[in-house]
Amino acid sequence: MPRMFRVYSGTDGQSHLAEEPIAMQPFVDTEGAYGEGTPLQPANGITFRLAPPGYALSWHCAPRRQYTITLTGRAEVEVGDGTVAQVGPGDVLLAEDLTGQGHVTRVVGTEPRFYAVVPLADA
Repeated sequence: MPRMFRVYSGTDGQSHLAEEPIAMQPFVDTEGAYGEGTPLQPANGITFRLAPPGYALSWHCAPRRQYTITLTGRAEVEVGDGTVAQVGPGDVLLAEDLTGQGHVTRVVGTEPRFYAVVPLADA
């Protein structure tokens, strides 16, 4: 089962990282699709990105609340409290650290990271 991580700003000005459960529930859709899924969330679009091996984006805050979903390759995310998590194919990261020190993203391994970015609509 893919994992979901949340990166968020703490009151200490640092970013923190927590593994969160993916809240799945049974569904049946209008066309007959069925299984388990998450509730629908409003989003502003989707973009696909490719980052090469060795890519590193130093300390930065998320530009908005957004999901990044790793499709291929691997990356590690480091937050201000020193926690490092590695994401791989199927893993989801919810970036909500809009203030403070932010986080670092690095592509690890020998293959590029192909991923989707889904900006969330304002609540």
